[in-house]
Amino acid sequence: MSEKKVIVFIVEGPSDEAALGTIMKEYFSGNEVQFLVVHGDITLKDYVSAEQILIRLNELVESIKQKYRYRLEDFIKIIHIADMDGVYISKEDVKQADVEGIQYYLDHIDTKDTEAAIKRNQAKGKILFKLRKTGRLNGIPYRIYFNSCNLEHVLYGVLKDFSDEEKEILSDDFAEKYEGQVEHFVSFISNPAIAVSGTYQKTWDYIQKSRNSLNRHSNMHLLFE
Repeated sequence: MSEKKVIVFIVEGPSDEAALGTIMKEYFSGNEVQFLVVHGDITLKDYVSAEQILIRLNELVESIKQKYRYRLEDFIKIIHIADMDGVYISKEDVKQADVEGIQYYLDHIDTKDTEAAIKRNQAKGKILFKLRKTGRLNGIPYRIYFNSCNLEHVLYGVLKDFSDEEKEILSDDFAEKYEGQVEHFVSFISNPAIAVSGTYQKTWDYIQKSRNSLNRHSNMHLLFE
């Protein structure tokens, strides 16, 4: 049984944990930090809707609880980090193109199937709205933070579709750069060029406007306030 309190980070992929794990464990060293890797975007899973998302997240937290034999009172917060993927852009900014999957740009997205991409954005938008308004999961304080267009865009300043191998190399380099330098990471993520100013809800209002969900923005700095 751990005497330290538990903070759970929910992230999309192993490279997210690789990039941020060491930093978060150092910053929150007074607590036990557990990363929950979803392997994909939980807001876009086929079986998840706005109605079901909280049930699914509760199941994930329950899996950690069982694995490490935590009690509910051992948890002090759940931090969910999500990519925006241009979710809030207008339909006009979803362009038809002969591409694989979805290609992201600062002012539009390209896709073979514009209708599917627009539906995806609407579904993800509903789920994100539910999550930003959710203050607790099973009684545990919960908050969702965003990176736009995605984590790689925010951390490395490049908007492209990285392969898993590229993500792995970049995240390892990033973790190495900030190892033992957590205050430098806080300065980096709090830079006004990236950090959206205002309260938690105000940052979410901002990312919903215009093409902000494609541009390089994050509210992860609020984690450290």
